[in-house]
Amino acid sequence: MSRSIVFVNPWMYDFAAYDLWAKPIGLLYLASYLARSGYRVHLIDCLDIYNPYMKDSGLRRPKRREFGTGKFWKQVIKTPDPLKHVVKRPFSRYGITPDILKKELLRIKEPSAFIVTSIMTYWYLGVKDTIKVIKEIYPDVPVLVGGIYTRLCTEHAKAHINADIIITSYRPEDVLNCLIDLHIYPRKKIPFDPSSTYPAFELYKKLDYVCVMTSKGCPFRCSYCAGPFLNPEYCMRAPEDVFEEIYYWRKRFGIMDFAFYDDALLLSFNTHLLPLLEMIIKRGINVRFHTPNAIHVTEIDREVAKIMYKAGFKTIRLGLETINMELHKRLDRKIESISQIERAIGFFFEAGFRSDQIGAYILIGLPNQDIKGIIETLKFTERLKIMPFLAEYSPIPHTPLWNEAVKASEFDIESEPLYHNNILIPCWNEEKKRYVPVLKRIVREIREKLRN
Repeated sequence: MSRSIVFVNPWMYDFAAYDLWAKPIGLLYLASYLARSGYRVHLIDCLDIYNPYMKDSGLRRPKRREFGTGKFWKQVIKTPDPLKHVVKRPFSRYGITPDILKKELLRIKEPSAFIVTSIMTYWYLGVKDTIKVIKEIYPDVPVLVGGIYTRLCTEHAKAHINADIIITSYRPEDVLNCLIDLHIYPRKKIPFDPSSTYPAFELYKKLDYVCVMTSKGCPFRCSYCAGPFLNPEYCMRAPEDVFEEIYYWRKRFGIMDFAFYDDALLLSFNTHLLPLLEMIIKRGINVRFHTPNAIHVTEIDREVAKIMYKAGFKTIRLGLETINMELHKRLDRKIESISQIERAIGFFFEAGFRSDQIGAYILIGLPNQDIKGIIETLKFTERLKIMPFLAEYSPIPHTPLWNEAVKASEFDIESEPLYHNNILIPCWNEEKKRYVPVLKRIVREIREKLRN
């Protein structure tokens, strides 16, 4: 019997999308693990901008930017009914065309099972339609779907996604057991070893970057984040193992850009990230590092900033959120004083970083949030000469802030995940939403001023 497993990263349906080092790292870890268990593995990434069939699609080629980021392929599609009268802008399918997805599926010979991932809860329609195409071509082949959406909105997924198995576990071994239950047996049953398992990026035909995790989970309990629910166990990898992984991708595939996916990258710096960066520097590995998930301000001192600069960090994103310390106490307790932020920024500039390399995420759209505090935070970033980035709050089930979000939202966010979309600013009333263009204008003006 065939033991060929096809891993699928589905379409993304949204009003806007951008490739900020976005790869399905959980799916790729699982693919690598099942390959080591003896399965033949294939990858169909519907978001792959380098899909060779797309050159004849007639669509405008996505623009790419420095360090491997950029746009996706895009086709405007019908806006789903719940959003039709809420957002006045085009709704799009991001990724390859349906015809090319069918071509990719037909290339697979005798698949045993499909494993589809899911990311944002409000992207579930892309998951649903991707599985629909799979079922049209392979109606008798089991489809398993897992990921963030299925874990956060399990009952919704069971009711709306036509999959044979809805995966709610975060453990790779549990997915292997699902395949065994389907009588799709591995050559050998092995435990998942995070120290020696690299995400299967080699399944891509072309890569601009690789995503790396030096740790899993997060010890912090931020009220707006579902990290502790999705990854309840916090564990760190040995610095030597992470170095070998980076060296592997650099030497074998020529990768220059690496995005850290950690939620707490700088935690236990002296015994965790510091040895890794010292190895990078000592071996003369020429790479560029990026921190799209943000790093914690309180972990930054002069030596941390200096070695990050020397090791090749090019994109620094800080989890600033707000300069309102009372709000921080309610949300995350990550920052205790404004002086901590000022010192950290000073250390980065002293180390050699430029203003356009240092950005700060600023939360907007929180229930009962004060507009004045957001503007003060933006002005604070201007004074410190760092780039502000608005991070619109998306209400997430299984977070401490969820019940408050349900009460604050005019939308039925409990029943319809499409209303979790942060473009709606779902927990603000119309009066507050009128300030969003003002906030975006302030951000543009600060960035332009700093660039000049």
